[in-house]
Amino acid sequence: RGPSAFIPLEEILQEGAESSRHQLLVEAFVSAGRVDNITMVMGLHPQYLSSFWKTQYLLLRMDGPLPYHKRHYIAIMAAARHQCSYLVGLHMGEFLQVGGNPAWLQGLHCAPQKLRNLNEINKLLAHRPWLITKEHIEALLKTGEHSWSLAELVQALVLLTHYHSLASFVFGCGINPEEEQDGGHGCRPPSPHSDSSPASDDSVGGSRGKDGLREVEVLMERMKLLQESQLEEEGVTQEEMATRFELEKTESLLVAPSDLSDHSLQSNVLCFVEDPEFGYKDFTRRGEQAPPTFRAQ
Repeated sequence: RGPSAFIPLEEILQEGAESSRHQLLVEAFVSAGRVDNITMVMGLHPQYLSSFWKTQYLLLRMDGPLPYHKRHYIAIMAAARHQCSYLVGLHMGEFLQVGGNPAWLQGLHCAPQKLRNLNEINKLLAHRPWLITKEHIEALLKTGEHSWSLAELVQALVLLTHYHSLASFVFGCGINPEEEQDGGHGCRPPSPHSDSSPASDDSVGGSRGKDGLREVEVLMERMKLLQESQLEEEGVTQEEMATRFELEKTESLLVAPSDLSDHSLQSNVLCFVEDPEFGYKDFTRRGEQAPPTFRAQ
């Protein structure tokens, strides 16, 4: 229930909340006509919400080289890269509200070439930013029919990085979908403790989910045996060992196996992603030559 799957609703809506927080929520409502779940959760830290909200307002609604509808489309592209359907759905609505072309929402292939040219740098910024070179910037600024001005590109890159980060906040705080957002199960990975998770919508998905969770539990039991032998050597008590194990087990089960979350991703997210297999790859592996990193001083 409520804005977050992790934070009790009573804590978010506690009586006698400080006036600064109340004032911020009122301002957000007057400005946008609604108070979304991100704002509600972030309102637990009023000073942080104040800075965040002003920054986002400047990025999306104030003067700048990019028209409003393109700003929201760039936000969609960035959020889709991390498969965050909460933000994708939120900005699809905002995109239409400011006069965006509904045809673009069929997927990245329907957007203008100029926006599609951002795909490569969006992909790198999201997963392996150290691979960006000056050539990526030059290619976008190169004179031609679909070229970007420097001012436009700076705003686009700030939007991309802002929404890559915000996707992490959405997942990390278990932000629930807005009530009107796609029936209400788009943004979070399926919960192993809930029968209403997307995975149980069909029998195939449900069985795959149960198999995945069984594998996790078997793995945890093996880890327990290894840990116990290690901790016995260090002289840790049985009670401490049991507490540590239960904590680790709970945290591990909150992370859904990858095959469980893949099939529950909606097509309205993946249609904005090209090369979905591209992801993070550690660049500090021992014994291997590290790739050159792009440094801008």
